[in-house]
Amino acid sequence: MEIPFAEAYRIKMVEPLRKSTREEREKWLKDANYNLFGLKSEQVYIDCLTDSGTGAMSDRQWAAMMTGDEAYAGSKSFFELKETIGRLTGFEYVIPTHQGRAAENVLFSHLVKAGDIIPGNSHFDTTKGHIEFRKATALDCTIDAAKDTQLELPFKGEVDCAKLEKALAEHAEKIPFIIVTVTNNTAGGQPVSMKNLRDVRAIADKYGKRIVFDSARFVENAYFIKTREEGYADKTIKEIVKEMYSYADGMTMSSKKDGLVNMGGFIATRHEDWYEGAKRFCIPFEGFLTYGGMNGRDMAALAVGLDENTELETIETRIKQVQYLAAKLDEYGIPYQRPVGGHAIFVDASKVLTNIPKEEFPAQTLALEVYLEAGVRGCEIGYILADRDPVTRENRFGGLDLVRFCIARRSYTNNHMDVIAAALKNVYDRRHEIKRGVKIVWETELMRHFTVKLERITE
Repeated sequence: MEIPFAEAYRIKMVEPLRKSTREEREKWLKDANYNLFGLKSEQVYIDCLTDSGTGAMSDRQWAAMMTGDEAYAGSKSFFELKETIGRLTGFEYVIPTHQGRAAENVLFSHLVKAGDIIPGNSHFDTTKGHIEFRKATALDCTIDAAKDTQLELPFKGEVDCAKLEKALAEHAEKIPFIIVTVTNNTAGGQPVSMKNLRDVRAIADKYGKRIVFDSARFVENAYFIKTREEGYADKTIKEIVKEMYSYADGMTMSSKKDGLVNMGGFIATRHEDWYEGAKRFCIPFEGFLTYGGMNGRDMAALAVGLDENTELETIETRIKQVQYLAAKLDEYGIPYQRPVGGHAIFVDASKVLTNIPKEEFPAQTLALEVYLEAGVRGCEIGYILADRDPVTRENRFGGLDLVRFCIARRSYTNNHMDVIAAALKNVYDRRHEIKRGVKIVWETELMRHFTVKLERITE
């Protein structure tokens, strides 16, 4: 018989998990104002809130932690990290930051001003927040097909080149750069093809614009290019990564995802002027240039993690577990953003809770129900996360309303995937009994979903 697929690692250390009762979870949710971010870690059985910094590091990464150089200036660990990033991406200039949104803050402080327009493929919440905080506009140029969750497309996170060209033709003087997110998180963890990256590069060159890759899950994107795009099956992940970044001018990175570390990020670029501009903000916001927002041991672990994750065996194990969960949901008939992405399942709440009007936030309601069912914490990627229009202050209901179940890297077994799937099935089976959603009783102006306070609608 054919030898089945198995994880490319074995477990050295475990962390106990506590199950809870439904009565406990009801109280905890109320105390948290029906915001899953407000729950304590020990109140969660299986945590799928995010894959950001929640994974397990390897023995090689832990060994690197022990030898990290904590010099304030000139840290050996920084130069090890710089060498690794340069080898993988071709970018010469590197600025460490404490995480991805810090990288955006530092780079955008140099590049973005009031009145600017930043086109891209479905800016994620922090990216959009950093743009709108500066009184600029985040322009979505994602392909329309991304909004049809049941449509099977191999590269559903792509930039619509016609939309991008139109934006540049009409607003070129207001566009400082273009963002391409790989993979496209807001669209459901969907990848971008190498052809699309080349096409975007050609349009950028036509108008004299530069490109930034939001690179949190760039390795997952490279894996999908290898497995789905003609001509790349025999390429290594590292070779594909190198070609991807040949079409970019710089990158922001949340290393807590595909860097396989629990904290860290960086900016990298091939352009000295971007580096010189950004470093002026790194020192006051993050720290000196050879540590930024990271300590030496974390930089050392990140250098190892980037090398490990750009090997096929590591990234394949990660993708296969998410695909395992997707197969379970297929068996139960639960609609999600298809095809399954690399880091998460994005369940289409608008197709599950058809009784709940959009004004009562179906995705948030579904996420609450799954937590009540089995202590599984997901995350709304929908109408609450979309925030209000900065001009009209109306809720933005034009996008997808999804519940994201992120899978932490090298942390859970497929038995845990079975629990997540069963919890979703049980809620799905009683979906018609869920008549009302939630309402907002307090929110911040930007990135409200982290701290929003909600109430159940009962009347």
